[in-house]
Amino acid sequence: MSILYVFPGQGSQVIGMGKLFAESFKASKDVFDEVDDALSEKLSKLIWEGAQDELTMTKNAQPALMAVSIAILKAIESERGLDLSKIKYVAGHSLGEYSALAATEVFSLKDTSQLLRLRGESMQSSVAIGGGAMAALLGATYNQTENLISKVNDLSGGLVCSIANDNAPGQIVISGHRIAIELAIDHAKEFGARKAVILPVSAPFHCSLMNNAADKMKEALSEIKMHTPKVPVITNVTAKPEVDTEVIRSLLVDQVTSMVRWSESITYADENGITDAFEIGSGKVLTGLIKRISSNINSQSINEPHDIDNIN
Repeated sequence: MSILYVFPGQGSQVIGMGKLFAESFKASKDVFDEVDDALSEKLSKLIWEGAQDELTMTKNAQPALMAVSIAILKAIESERGLDLSKIKYVAGHSLGEYSALAATEVFSLKDTSQLLRLRGESMQSSVAIGGGAMAALLGATYNQTENLISKVNDLSGGLVCSIANDNAPGQIVISGHRIAIELAIDHAKEFGARKAVILPVSAPFHCSLMNNAADKMKEALSEIKMHTPKVPVITNVTAKPEVDTEVIRSLLVDQVTSMVRWSESITYADENGITDAFEIGSGKVLTGLIKRISSNINSQSINEPHDIDNIN
């Protein structure tokens, strides 16, 4: 068995996530306490008892999802005796890459929490509310989407419209100025999409409109101490494994404005011997995507305490 751990991104947040782990395992409760201390607020109370709209705010969702993932990982370590060095790779979707880096101890939990709070705040503030948007294109190929974007760029006079996430065959997300994204939705069926829908997000992530956020993350990351990962991280930007901390630091800056190459990342894992993938965190989004990308990888989610019994 060759194992990949994956960590979910924004959109998987839900009130109550991780609570059963905190109630069942001291190692998990300690994670939430440490994140609360790092942010000087009771983020755990928001996660378990707050309003969904508030949790979904980018500045909250990003550190919250990371906290849940690491809390689950710590439960696996304490209950199953996990030796992370036996895992071949880790990977995370967008903010989940920070969870993966925390899991492999590149960043401390405190630093990861504060970096994700800054990342969320800076991404949110990079574009005026309502000025940007993201949309999911279902059924279109990557090349069809590129052709659609070319038409939109012509029609919109050069407004930003680009591929944000290559999630799986037939599931691509685009990002940019709201006007350009709406034009893309209007013309999507001409370019092979079965359906195109606006996503309920607060900003247009992973496109050039996030340049200001990238600058802020570059400054913040330059001051953070990093350690060599215990496990190679398949990065969003390259879809290849990386262990060099300075390269990882640079890629995290690029990641803010670059496409998440998730489909390629899982294909790489498949082609390099991965047989089993475990999604560590809230929801089952990545588990579903992996099943669409590869028929060779057995994927399952670990998001309830009884799920950890499935870890080998």
